[in-house]
Amino acid sequence: MPRARPGTEHAGTEHAGKVALVTGAAGGIGRAVVYALAEAGASVAAVDLDAVALEELERTAREKGLSVVSCSADVTSAAQVESVISAVEEQLGPIDQLVSTAGILRAAPVLSLTEEDWEQTFAVNTAGVFRVSTAVARRMTQRGHRGSIVTVASNAAVVPRVHMAAYSASKAAAVAFTKNLGLELAQHGIRCNAVCPGSTDTPMLRSLWEDESGPAHSLDGVLSEYRVGIPLGKFATPDDIADAVAFLLSDRAAHITMHDLHVDGGAALGR
Repeated sequence: MPRARPGTEHAGTEHAGKVALVTGAAGGIGRAVVYALAEAGASVAAVDLDAVALEELERTAREKGLSVVSCSADVTSAAQVESVISAVEEQLGPIDQLVSTAGILRAAPVLSLTEEDWEQTFAVNTAGVFRVSTAVARRMTQRGHRGSIVTVASNAAVVPRVHMAAYSASKAAAVAFTKNLGLELAQHGIRCNAVCPGSTDTPMLRSLWEDESGPAHSLDGVLSEYRVGIPLGKFATPDDIADAVAFLLSDRAAHITMHDLHVDGGAALGR
């Protein structure tokens, strides 16, 4: 269950009346984004492959009085993407906000990466972003509908990481795509930005820890792997990332587009 979010003058109203679609909604960051937007008044379509986790998310959200509907779909399938977006707009109305958080990590030395590792990583992390973003943006432009798109990438997009070549390359491509999309959609009033988390307390991060020293290595860095630690000395929470996403989607970021916001405690040293 996500933490009780701190109250602000915007809470409960900032995204009121908006329709949002979030991919990767069953994951740690995606789930936090769903709650952040729903708690701020949006009607949220939660999309993920994990139908069971989505049902639990929808049930829990509705018990809290939030407007969340679950939609199982595979972002690697153009047909499923088109189908789920059409269904969401039929049920909730035109999509105002899109957040792509769906992603996978295949950690391995470069020379041990398989063709399948590489292709599947790009199929989800990059091509998935392309499919969902263009499908939503096409509908926005056709009806002259302003909107906001956020891609959740990674600070690995700008900092080389040992054993993360496919992941880093896929996230760098996703950021570049999002900025190019933002340039072309600016004339339509559609803003496109990326949020680049660093080490965030999610199952994906924990999967990289081989023993009890894993958390300390992530926080302090590993010299032999040319990896600095986290200057703020703590991991991000999924809510930290969700707050950044919610800001970029909101009218408070009305003059921000083609930007990549790093939420990593300084781990990328301000890059």
